[in-house]
Amino acid sequence: MNVSIHASFLPHDDPDATLTFYRDVLGFEVRNDVGYDGMRWITVGPADQPGTSIVLQPPTADPGITDDERRTITEMMAKGTYAGIVLATSDLDGLFARLRDGDAEVVQEPAEQPYGVRDCAVRDPAGNMIRIQEVR
Repeated sequence: MNVSIHASFLPHDDPDATLTFYRDVLGFEVRNDVGYDGMRWITVGPADQPGTSIVLQPPTADPGITDDERRTITEMMAKGTYAGIVLATSDLDGLFARLRDGDAEVVQEPAEQPYGVRDCAVRDPAGNMIRIQEVR
């Protein structure tokens, strides 16, 4: 049995800023951009990995979410503690420079970690934590 990751979900609160970040700064291709009822879902992914995507979604679109939960999600997104993802690259310094030049919020510059990886951390326009590890 072969199981692969098809899609991961990250919230966004500004579809245009999110699209610019993932498409223009990270260099992901846009696979889908769907609007419905004033909301927008954007699917992106690396061009060389057509079977793996990130779906950027409105965080409170689920009708089962209560008003209290909506407030909590909004507060957590504002603090940058709601969601995140780990990416990898063979050129950490080059990608970090692109992110910094693209006005990403830098959380940590590239550094050797005590657990054996070299990585950096930024936040996307919605506050999602993005850690990027260097592939050696």
